[in-house]
Formats: sequence, C-alpha cells, structure tokens
Amino acid sequence: MSSTAGQVIKCRAAVAWEAGKPLVIEEVEVAPPQANEVRIKILFNALCHSDVYFWEAKGQTPLFPRIFGHEAGGMVESVGEGVTELKPGDHVLPCFTGECGDCRHCNSEESNLCETLRFNTDRGVMLNDGKTRFSKNGQPIYHFLGTSTFSEYTVVHAGCVAKINPAAPLDKVCVLSCGVSTGIGATLNVAKPEKGQSVAVFGLGTVGLAACEGARMAGAGRIIGVDLNPGRFNEAKKFGVTDFVNPKDHDKPVQEVIAEMTDGGVDRAVECTGSFQAMIQAFECVHDGWGVAVLVGVPGNNDAFKTHPMNFLNERTLKGTAFGNYKPRTDIPTQVEKYMTKELEVEKFITHSVPFSEINKAFDYMLKGQSIRCIIRMED
Repeated sequence: MSSTAGQVIKCRAAVAWEAGKPLVIEEVEVAPPQANEVRIKILFNALCHSDVYFWEAKGQTPLFPRIFGHEAGGMVESVGEGVTELKPGDHVLPCFTGECGDCRHCNSEESNLCETLRFNTDRGVMLNDGKTRFSKNGQPIYHFLGTSTFSEYTVVHAGCVAKINPAAPLDKVCVLSCGVSTGIGATLNVAKPEKGQSVAVFGLGTVGLAACEGARMAGAGRIIGVDLNPGRFNEAKKFGVTDFVNPKDHDKPVQEVIAEMTDGGVDRAVECTGSFQAMIQAFECVHDGWGVAVLVGVPGNNDAFKTHPMNFLNERTLKGTAFGNYKPRTDIPTQVEKYMTKELEVEKFITHSVPFSEINKAFDYMLKGQSIRCIIRMED
C-alpha cells in the first residue's frame, strides 16, 4: 500500500469555476477511493475538444465548479474495497466510459455500451454514494465524465481504468484513451473497409484524422478528407488522405461532388463533425448496394437526421459508434501494444506540449484550431 492510502491528498487541480472562464490552478482535497474505486496520480493529459465543448457549457446543463479532463495517463496510488485487478503502481489510462464485465452489453461482442458505466456528461458525482471526491475548503467540486484528470490526483471507478504495459510512454499513449481510439475504431471496427476500397472522412480534427489513419491501416485505396478549413489539408496527408474536398468550393451538395469523383459514391464514409448536415452528406455519398456510413460526431439536442427512405432501400447502411466500439479495459491495452510494436502511430497526433501551470494555453491552441493534440505535463 502507498503511504498516502486511506488519507485525503492535497494537490493541484485546474478548476473551472464558471463556463468559458480560464481554469484556475487551485489546491484541492482529494478523498480516498471508496468501494470499486481507484485513486490515480495523473502524469500526463491530452486536451480533447469535448473538454472545451463542455467547459463552454454548450452541451449540458451547466455544472460548476468542475474539474475537466478525460484523456490522460498515470499510476494507481491506492485502491478501494473490492478492487482486485488493479494495485498501487500500475500504469493506467482512465477512460470516459467503462466496462463492468457483468452486464448484457459487456457480455456482448457487438456492444461496448456498459449499462452501469456508460459515459454520462451530466453526472458530476461518483456512482458509489452520489458525492464528489474533490473539495476545496469544504466546497464540493464536481467531476466530469467520471475521470476529472485535470488534477494531480483523481478518483475513478475501477471499471473505467485500463491497465497497460508499464513500458509504454504515458505522454504518448494517453491519447489512446479517447479521440484517437474513437476515430481508428470507427473505421476499423465499424466501417470495416476492405483493402483497396474508398473512404470519405468528414471533419479533419483529431477524431477525423484518426479515422483516416484507420483507413490507411486497413489499406484503403483512396481516402477523401472533407473539411471546411483548407488549412487542415496538408496535415491530413500524414494520415493517408489522398483527396481533399472543401464544400465551400462547390456549388452543389458535397455528396454529389463525391459521387462524381468516385463513380457513384465511396465504399465507406465516416462522419466526425457532429453536424447533422454532414451526417446526411456522409450517408448520401456512399455507393448504393454496399456503401456503409458511420456516425461518430455528437449532434445537438434538437438536431434531426432526414434522408429519403430509398437511400436505405437501395442498400446503403447507416451505423453509429461510441468510442470506436472499443471496450476500455479489454481493448485499450491491446491498442497500446499495437503502438509498442509500431503497428499504430500516435506521435503525429501530438502537435503541442505545455506544463500544467499553463493549461489555458492548451485551450487557446484548440480554440484557434492550431493543435491536434496538446500534451499537458502535470509535473512542471
């Protein structure tokens, strides 16, 4: 057991006191883990667009003060009662969704949507007792996605913790705990392009570039990147993109443009923007008879998907995915091993690095569209 096991730990955390206001580095108290929980010393974070989105309070009922962060790597400091698969010192990636191992979804090869630990952006407390493990001067500070990794120590349900190879560099593989795995899995696990087929990817942010990477790994013959920002096109070449389409450059719907480029449509399409218009375009740009479109981006609450039923009757398939259909505890360690054997590249996703004390710079890079992934070093 660690020397701090069972004790409250005081440490630094980047606290969001209000929506859209700069994070403040505060000294907070982190309570010990309760049953089925682990306390983790976070060593590296990567800023994900979801952190920015919910910090701006665009996607939920505002809940503040809050500690964001969900793409990170660290070491187990202590474990709560009933935790048998993790021990202090283990290298881990906390994940925003979980795997209890017992529910129908966990026992199904077709789903990763754990009934108990499915991701929840509105919940700001722990499942065990409905309370937070963070506080400052007696005031509770809410959790985010059950991870809250913008803190030197955090408490996470054990079912949301992937134990990984201790030789893997945490400052690199931490990006596999969210966006990169989501995009790669959307292509490899759900779209499943065959070697030589064509793939269109809508949105060339981190998840979209990861979807392109998945298409490259699958041996796609043509990868078409679709984005409104032409500045992203050169960077996308590193991820296997062969063609670029900016919808602003055309006076017809982009699905028609892609159909003309590909003799009737692409074999597979992956939508990574969250725009319902892009979702419709992605579906309508796949070839009849065998085309498959996969939705990854999260739409607005009031959005609606509208397309003619004949698009389905003409044997196009529409699918959706969460976290690339990966089960966190089972599959993420395997992703890390693929990195270790050089089957999977992650360095090219990492464009910036900042110390924890300058975490707001990472937000600035993201908001200005300058970064793919910015690593936040917890030890300045």
